[in-house]
Amino acid sequence: MSTASADGGDAGDGASSAAPAPAGRRIPPASSMPWVRNLRRFVGTGAGLGSEALMELETKRILLEIFKERQRKSAEAGSIPSFYKKKPEDGSISNRVQRLAKYRFLKKQSELLLNADDLDAMWVCLRENCVIDDATGAEKMNYEDFCHIATVCTEQIGQKCKRFFSPSNFMKFEKDDSGRIAILPFYLYVMRTVSLTQARIDMSELDEDSDGFLQPHEMEAYIRGLIPNLAQLRDMPSAFVQMYCRIAARKFFFFCDPHRRGKACIKKVLLSNCLQELMELHQESEEEVTDTEQAENWFSLTSAQRICDMFLALDKDTNGTLSKQELKEYADGTLTEIFIERVFDEHVRRSKVGGGNSREMDFESFLDFVLALENKDTPEGLTYLFRCLDLNGRGFLTTADIHTLFRDVHQKWIEGGNYELCIEDVRDEIWDMVKPADPLRIALTDLLSCKQGGTIASMLIDVRGFWAHDNRENLLQEEEEQVEEA
Repeated sequence: MSTASADGGDAGDGASSAAPAPAGRRIPPASSMPWVRNLRRFVGTGAGLGSEALMELETKRILLEIFKERQRKSAEAGSIPSFYKKKPEDGSISNRVQRLAKYRFLKKQSELLLNADDLDAMWVCLRENCVIDDATGAEKMNYEDFCHIATVCTEQIGQKCKRFFSPSNFMKFEKDDSGRIAILPFYLYVMRTVSLTQARIDMSELDEDSDGFLQPHEMEAYIRGLIPNLAQLRDMPSAFVQMYCRIAARKFFFFCDPHRRGKACIKKVLLSNCLQELMELHQESEEEVTDTEQAENWFSLTSAQRICDMFLALDKDTNGTLSKQELKEYADGTLTEIFIERVFDEHVRRSKVGGGNSREMDFESFLDFVLALENKDTPEGLTYLFRCLDLNGRGFLTTADIHTLFRDVHQKWIEGGNYELCIEDVRDEIWDMVKPADPLRIALTDLLSCKQGGTIASMLIDVRGFWAHDNRENLLQEEEEQVEEA
């Protein structure tokens, strides 16, 4: 009885436990109280806990084990932080959670974009609330009009258009003497921003490992999805779609994968001229377009068919690859033999069939070859060609290299019935055109900085390119006469 009353007294006086105990009375330790021992024993077994409490305890235990394991690994690794994390395996919980999070994020970003109806509504708002410039007749708006249009668009379209009407965006555009900007450039800016954002979302959805890079089959899938929306490609034969995607994707990798790692950075793809060139096929032109004009766009159907026909015409034995002898017929045989040899040395992989030393150019390598020759003035095209011109792989060209390269051009030049010329004079002319930093060597940086690298490369690998340079004044005069007649 005395024990029970003591326990009961202690329990009842819990609210005033902060007060000092009376003199001569000692509070027993918790471990000596039977109900405390029984409660601890009951909780320790987990029999009296609900399912949620048990799950919470199990979660704490697992997290504690993970924390201790990480501490142990950190102690073993020392001060060097970990910079590589293994990607989750396909089908694992981590992989599924990652895919779900990516899907929900991209869906949310897509919902924040303006659709076609929203863009049309914005254009109507811009035109209804702008002013006409008396001098030029252009539709313009000042900052007050800009803010008013922002309010109207927000009411009609929603908050997702509000970010385009920031003061910083207004300051990006050229202003007249009255501080007004034209509405058309602003609207085109909104359209391009929406288009690029949508393109990034689409590419990110195809990026299976979410590393910010697209592999060839992922890039081809993106282009395949665009074909129905491109006015100039809607009538493409279904049998040609796969080949077209293969040809179109190769240009992205030629310009956006300079180190040939087999993957193109999505950010670089979005900022490249290739995507802009592809999007030009959206336009439906009522004017008649010649085959020559269509062929200038790599992504046009005419250009893709031209590339296929060219490869099939060169492939005499129809084995799907090109030998050196077959490639010599490219461009009516105007390329030099030493250049063809160097192309196979630098840019063609050794074939796995037909002997260990045989080399055959596959279709992807042929596409790179054509892209380099048709884009000689670009850094990517000139880099491709410079590796072929650098006969000894030293990273620079000497006078002996120029002499050796031009010797084949000179031979074709004489065989074509042209006048005799001195190789040394041509060599000196090339040196004067480049003006290299080192007077004894021409590096790739020298060719890029002189702005005539494409012309020089043509002079050294193609007799037709040298003829064009030799007759440049006459050709320029003919172009001027044609412009005047037009």
